[in-house]
Amino acid sequence: MRTHTDYLVMETPNRYEIRDITDDVTRIVHDAGIAEGMVLVSAMHITASVFVNDHESGLWADIMTWLEELAPRKPDYLHHRTGEDNGDAHLKRMVLGHQVLLPITAGKLDLGPWERVHYGEFDGRRRKRVIVKVMGE
Repeated sequence: MRTHTDYLVMETPNRYEIRDITDDVTRIVHDAGIAEGMVLVSAMHITASVFVNDHESGLWADIMTWLEELAPRKPDYLHHRTGEDNGDAHLKRMVLGHQVLLPITAGKLDLGPWERVHYGEFDGRRRKRVIVKVMGE
């Protein structure tokens, strides 16, 4: 088995944001030269997420609204006693998850017809990384 590791650097101007990173992951899979295997895409920060869903602006708005209902931004999280103000971001990340494992077939991401890889940011305005680890033959 061979492996290839690369990183995406994410820096969002907004505190909350969703970005489609499918093209970046596709490029890394291509550069890895792996024909059959898997690719792990993982947010390397505790207030960011990686998930698979449709690239559709209405859905993205619905996701953000839903997350805000589940974990609203408010001042009274116990986590804020540490001097942070991002308790909601940690909870939002837990809901969407921090990583995905995707199949590679014939050298390409093997996704369903509407599936796209997304980066979810819940405490933005600073640099964060996403690891993309390609594994296979």
